[in-house]
Amino acid sequence: MRNKVFFIAALMAGVAAQPLSAKEGMFTPDQLPEIAADLKATGLEIDPETLADLTGFPMGAVVSLGGCSASFVSPQGLVVTNHHCARGSVQYNSTAENNYLENGFLAKTMGEELPAAPGSRIYVTTELTDVTARMRAGLDSMEPNARYDAIEQRMKDIVAECEEEAGYRCRVSSFYGGDQYKLVKQLEIRDVRLAYAPADSIGKYGGDVDNWMWPRHTGDFSFYRAYVAPDGSPADYSEENVPYKPEHVLKVSAGGLEEGDFVMAAGYPGSTQRYARLAEVENTFDWNYPTYVTLINEWIDTIEQTAPDGSDARVKYEATLAGLNNYEKNLRGQIEGARRVGLVDRRREREQELDAWIAADPTRANYGKAIAQLDALTEEQAAATRSSFWYGFATRSQLLGVAERLYRLSIERQKPDAERKPGYQERDMGFFKQGMQALDRRFDPSVDKAVWMLFLNKYLDQPKDERVAVLDNALGLTSGIDMDAVSSKLAGYYDATSLDEAATRMALMDASPEDFRSSTDPFIKLAVALYDYNDQLETEAEARAGRELVLRPGYMDAIVDWQRSQGKVTYPDANSTLRVTYGTVMGGSPQDGLIYTPFTTLEGITAKDTGEAPFNAPEKELQEISDKDYGRYELDSIGSVPVNFLTDLDSTGGNSGSATLNSRAELVGLLFDGTFESVNSDWDFDPRTTRTIHVDTRYMLWVMDKVDGADNLIAEMDIVD
Repeated sequence: MRNKVFFIAALMAGVAAQPLSAKEGMFTPDQLPEIAADLKATGLEIDPETLADLTGFPMGAVVSLGGCSASFVSPQGLVVTNHHCARGSVQYNSTAENNYLENGFLAKTMGEELPAAPGSRIYVTTELTDVTARMRAGLDSMEPNARYDAIEQRMKDIVAECEEEAGYRCRVSSFYGGDQYKLVKQLEIRDVRLAYAPADSIGKYGGDVDNWMWPRHTGDFSFYRAYVAPDGSPADYSEENVPYKPEHVLKVSAGGLEEGDFVMAAGYPGSTQRYARLAEVENTFDWNYPTYVTLINEWIDTIEQTAPDGSDARVKYEATLAGLNNYEKNLRGQIEGARRVGLVDRRREREQELDAWIAADPTRANYGKAIAQLDALTEEQAAATRSSFWYGFATRSQLLGVAERLYRLSIERQKPDAERKPGYQERDMGFFKQGMQALDRRFDPSVDKAVWMLFLNKYLDQPKDERVAVLDNALGLTSGIDMDAVSSKLAGYYDATSLDEAATRMALMDASPEDFRSSTDPFIKLAVALYDYNDQLETEAEARAGRELVLRPGYMDAIVDWQRSQGKVTYPDANSTLRVTYGTVMGGSPQDGLIYTPFTTLEGITAKDTGEAPFNAPEKELQEISDKDYGRYELDSIGSVPVNFLTDLDSTGGNSGSATLNSRAELVGLLFDGTFESVNSDWDFDPRTTRTIHVDTRYMLWVMDKVDGADNLIAEMDIVD
C-alpha cells in the first residue's frame, strides 16, 4: 500500500510541476530562425537554421497527401502516414468478400502493392516564392467583384507559369488574411500504391468511442509507396513505373522518447481561426456548430439504418461514416472547449486590448477604421451563411452534385482555359475524371436517397422566407406536401437517371451546355434549373470576399504590430502549407481530479479489449502482449511497449500523419489526434488543456515485427536506437 501511495504522490507531483507555458504556434519554416533560441532551450540539438530549408533535411522528407501529412522513410519511396489517412484506399480496394478494412493488407513484395484510391497524390514541396507584390498590385482602387476576380486571375496566371514545367503542381497560398502570398511548387507523384495497412482492429482500435479521448491505444499508421516513370518523372499508374527515390529520408527510432523530451512535428495543417473576429466566433459557437451537431447525428443514423453492417453499401460508406463521426465529436469538443475556457469573453477581451493599443497612438487610426469595417462585413457574412445553410443541404444529393459539376464544366469549357474558374481548368481534369470514376465505390442509391430525404425534411421545416422558389418549383415542394409524395418523386429520379453509370459520367465531360439543357435526366434537369440561382449566390459571396481582401490585411497588420510590441512572433493561421510546431512529451490535468499520464502501454489494449469492435484486438496481438514479447521496443520507465504518447504540441486537422521528430530529427511517432479538451485550439490556444496524441514508432515497429510480419518493410527503413 505504501508503494502505491508513493507512486500516486510522485505522479501528482510530476503533473503539478509541468509548465503551463506550452509552445503556441504553427510556424512557417522561415520563421524558425527567429525563435532559434527558444528551440534550443526547449531541447533541439540540430541547427534551427536547417529547418528553414524546405528542400533540405529534414523538411525535404516531409510531404503532403492533400489533406493529410506523411514522410519518406526509405530510399525506395516508402511513405508513412496515419491509418485513417490511407483508410480510403483500403476501403476502395475492399469488398464485402475481401475486406481489407477488417483483415488488414500487407504486400510482401512491391509487385503485390495495390493502387491507392483514385486521386491519391504525394506532393513533395520543392520551392516557395513570395509573390505578394504581384498579387496585391492595385487592389485597393478596385470594386469588390473586380478585386476578387483580379486575385483569382493572378493566382491562375502565376500557377500556369509555374506548371509549365511538367510534373509539378503549384498553388498560391494566402497568409495573414491576404496580406502575404506565396507560390508553393510541389512535385506531384500520381502513382501511389498501398503497401501496408494494419486491420481496423489495430489501426482504428477504439474507433469512435476513443476518438479524441485519452488514454488511447490506436495503431494509427499505414504505408504508401510513391512510383514514377523509369526516367524519374511523375506518371500515371503503370506496371512499368519504378519506386521514387527521395532526396531525403527520415531515420526511424526504435529507442523513442521519455517524458519531458523535446519533440517537434512537421506537416501540413489545414486551417485555424486564431485571429477570427468576435462576430464570427459568436455565430460559429451559438448557431453554426450546434446546428451541425444535431444534423450530423441524424445523418449518421440515416446511413447506418439504410446500409446495414456487413452490407456492400456499408463498405461503400465506411469512409463517410468515419469522417462524420470524427467531425461530430470534434464539434462537440469545440463547443465544450469554448464554454470551458470562456472563448467569447477571451476574444472580446483581446479585441478590447487591441483597440486600446490602437487608440494609444494616433498613427494607428487606420487600423481602427479597417477593423470597424471588417466587423460589419463579418456580421453580413454570418447572416448570409445562415440564410443559405438549409438550401445548401437540400441540394446535397451525390448525383445532383455530379450533375451540377458536369453542367458547370460544360459552361466553363466555352471560355479560354485561363479564364475558367479554378477546378474546371485543364490542369484539374485528372482529378475531375478520377472523381467521376471513384463514385461507384462510394455511392449507393438507397443511401443517397435516404440522406437527401433527411436534408429536404430539414429544409421544409424552415420559415417560408428562407425557402428558395426555384428549388421548390423544380421538386414540387408545395406548402404542406406529404413526405411520402416527396419520397416517391425522388425514387423516380433514381429510377430514370444514368448518372450512376461511370460511362455516362465520363461521356458527359465532353457534352455542351445545350446537351445538358435538352437532357431528360431528372438530376441534370434539376442542376440546370438551379444554375442561375447558385451563380447569383456565388457572385454575392465573391463580392463579400472582395471587400475582405482589403480589410482583413489591415486587421492582421494591426495584430502583427501589436504582438511585435510585446516581443512576440506572429505565426499565420494554418492554410495547408508546411508548418512546424514544437514542445515536449507531457501528460496533463485538463480538469480537477483528471490526470493524463504521457504514455499508454500494450497492457492497456488488453484491459480495454471486449472481443467486439471497436475493442477487438487481433488474437495474435493479444497473445504477444500476454507473452510480454516486447523485443527491442520496450520503454524501461513504463515496463512495456509504449502505444501512444501525449505532447503539448500545437496542432489541428491536416496535421494527421505529421512526422513527430526528436531533437535529432529522427522519426519517433506520427501525430494523429488531439484530446477532447484541446480540439477548441482551432480557435484559441489554451496551454493547460492543449495536448496532442501520437502513435509511438516503437508500437508501430512492434506491430510490424511481432503481429503482422511486415519484416520486408522494416528491412527497408533505417532503424536507430
